Amino acid sequence: MKFNIRGENIQITAALREYVERKVGRLEKYFETPQPAEAHVTMRVHREEGTIEVTIPLGGVIIRAEETHEDMYAAIDLVVEKLERQIRKHKTKLMRKLRVDSTAKVNASHSAAVVLAEESDEEDVDIDIVRTKRFNLKPMDAHEAVMQMDMLGHNFFVFQNSDTNDVSVVYRRHDGRYGLIEAK
Repeated sequence: MKFNIRGENIQITAALREYVERKVGRLEKYFETPQPAEAHVTMRVHREEGTIEVTIPLGGVIIRAEETHEDMYAAIDLVVEKLERQIRKHKTKLMRKLRVDSTAKVNASHSAAVVLAEESDEEDVDIDIVRTKRFNLKPMDAHEAVMQMDMLGHNFFVFQNSDTNDVSVVYRRHDGRYGLIEAK
């Protein structure tokens, strides 16, 4: 597995880098890849708490987890546990998607395909959608969308961006600030 490790408000020591590579590298057992998977790891310290964010792009599927703890080593352990649970929970769904994507990629351009390793003891998890909402998108800017979201008491809000005419989403981040997702 290739690692891209960077720090914000923290110096990445050799011991910390080695620990991340050893712990996150354990996840490689879940993948069968012709090329090594790449893990993007960001560590930051804010108010004496360490946060680690790990993102692993896998051919159209992104596995991502974030954990915060007083001890950075404990945060690393927690984020690896979260990633393992995520992979096991969505194993069958991810395998189907990756197989379809990898077949299309191999046929089109002989690209590297990523397939999750089989685990025969896990069952398929059905996703049950219990409610569908339909609504008209009102053109607005991101600031107005944030105000609407706050007034409704939601954690996200879908709107038509008046600047680009594309569908966008604003959301409340764990740190209390806001994020914007724009379609390409």
